[in-house]
Amino acid sequence: MEYIEAARSLLNTVKRCVSPFHVVKMAEERLEKAGFTKLSLNEKWNISYNGKYYINVYDTSFVAFTVGARLEGEKKIRIATAHNDFPCLRIKPKCEIKEGDYLKLNVEVYGGAILNTWLDRPLSVAGKVVVKGGTAFSPEVRFFDAGKPVLVVPNLAPHINRDINKGYEYNKQKDMLPIIDVIDGEINEEDYLIKYISKEIDVNPEDILDVELVAYQYEEGCFAGANQTMISSPRLDNITSVEACLFGMENAQRENGINMIAMFDNEEIGSGTKQGAASLILNMILERLYLSLGRSREEFLTDVSEGLILSADVAHCLHPNYTEKNDITQKAMLNKGVVIKKDSSQKYANDSEGVAIVKNLCESAGASCQLFSNRSDATGGSTLGSIISKSLPMRTVDVGVPILAMHSARELMGIKDQLALNMLIRELFL
Repeated sequence: MEYIEAARSLLNTVKRCVSPFHVVKMAEERLEKAGFTKLSLNEKWNISYNGKYYINVYDTSFVAFTVGARLEGEKKIRIATAHNDFPCLRIKPKCEIKEGDYLKLNVEVYGGAILNTWLDRPLSVAGKVVVKGGTAFSPEVRFFDAGKPVLVVPNLAPHINRDINKGYEYNKQKDMLPIIDVIDGEINEEDYLIKYISKEIDVNPEDILDVELVAYQYEEGCFAGANQTMISSPRLDNITSVEACLFGMENAQRENGINMIAMFDNEEIGSGTKQGAASLILNMILERLYLSLGRSREEFLTDVSEGLILSADVAHCLHPNYTEKNDITQKAMLNKGVVIKKDSSQKYANDSEGVAIVKNLCESAGASCQLFSNRSDATGGSTLGSIISKSLPMRTVDVGVPILAMHSARELMGIKDQLALNMLIRELFL
């Protein structure tokens, strides 16, 4: 079945996307196979009609676009966005801590993780390693993935912590420190992790200048349920949307207009970085695109004003053990298709015309859709849509697949919903 194929592709993508850097690397590989040409932010662009291009944004965010034969017709600029970061543990500098024969790592919690879900799981390490290069201004970048369990954050037994099942509050500095090894007295624990990485990437430890490393949930995703109706996996938030954006780019190219995907890092911490959605990077890329095509700034601003953005991120669905936490009329469900998010405070970007367009696109694509709103006495998280539309005043609608256990180390979704989101974004680009 087509939805099973889409679900399997998602799980394969999740397996590869162990850090935002690896998301970008994976996206580059997929679109190069699809005939896309790489552009650099620090070089002049020569863009042509009927062209396909991608941009690596500081190794951690990613933008790709196609240009049709003409810039004509409705919604000349069509954009789908996602974020590629996820709540996790990030490793601090000078991270080794020795306690008896145990060697621990000093970490910090990135984003709004559900802390207890990270305990007692096999964790691996991945990210960026920067080593000495030709000059001070050109260090060499390596991407690292241990690819095996190397860390564990063990729980404290209930015989010792009698409050463990009474709503225990985990301390981020004390309770979340993972063990990397049990060592003997002959091993020097100083720079233990750097020495381990240097062996794996075959460089001298002293040549490693800095690292950006995450501890990620190592266990792979799988189908779940007696009839395999669900997907249990890490990083569904928001690799589901990354997968759909790439699927749309690979499978649709309009004759008229510009199709674009933008996948941003740092959404989980507010997006306020040079590579985040709150920066001007998307505006800058769009304007440079127009200038390279010989178009004026007025033409660029005119087309922006009538363009469309689909901001894709996961959505909350009805939890069977906490039904009272949902809105009394808007209840999103697993396997019921794409969720269109509505919120009068505009934490979810939307307006009536935009919602109508998305419904029409879903209908023409054969993709189911459903509406979601938060309870009136509760607030949800913000999204890329509301952030981007502040500086890029384009009609924007927040959509996504429904999931349970959002921000857990392992989340749950319906097996049919990835295909629905794939079909919607592909339809946007037709």
